[in-house]
Amino acid sequence: MRVHDVLKRKGHDVVTITPDATVADLLKLLNEYKIGSVVVVDGDRIVGLVAERDIVAQLASTEDDIRRLPVRQLMESEVRVCSLDDDTADLAAVMTEYRVRHLPVADENGRLLAIVSIGDVVKARLGTLTDERNHLINYVQQEPPKGRVISGE
Repeated sequence: MRVHDVLKRKGHDVVTITPDATVADLLKLLNEYKIGSVVVVDGDRIVGLVAERDIVAQLASTEDDIRRLPVRQLMESEVRVCSLDDDTADLAAVMTEYRVRHLPVADENGRLLAIVSIGDVVKARLGTLTDERNHLINYVQQEPPKGRVISGE
């Protein structure tokens, strides 16, 4: 299954924030949409990704109130992305290797199109495996073809 197949089911909606927005603004978005990360954009260009773990890391490193900090101080600026044609099995490998739970989907010019989470990838892989399992069960249970019988007499 490809990313474009996943997006047909889940849609292309992406929650974004600008680098100059505050951590307080970020926290409101995470809470309002019940999500774990937000893509940081400048126009339609991806400039970063900020996740719950970035907030936790910042909280662990300071006793200061971080809510007034700009998002750019917490965000990861090297963002791994995927394309509409990428296979979900490849995404699972990338997410596992780099320990990321979200991959923005970008076009060939780097413009943000959507986002795919590890949950989306797992759901897609389970769907594919279920379809394959059902196909194999049906294949094994069907009657063998009778074929034509030709008498040699």
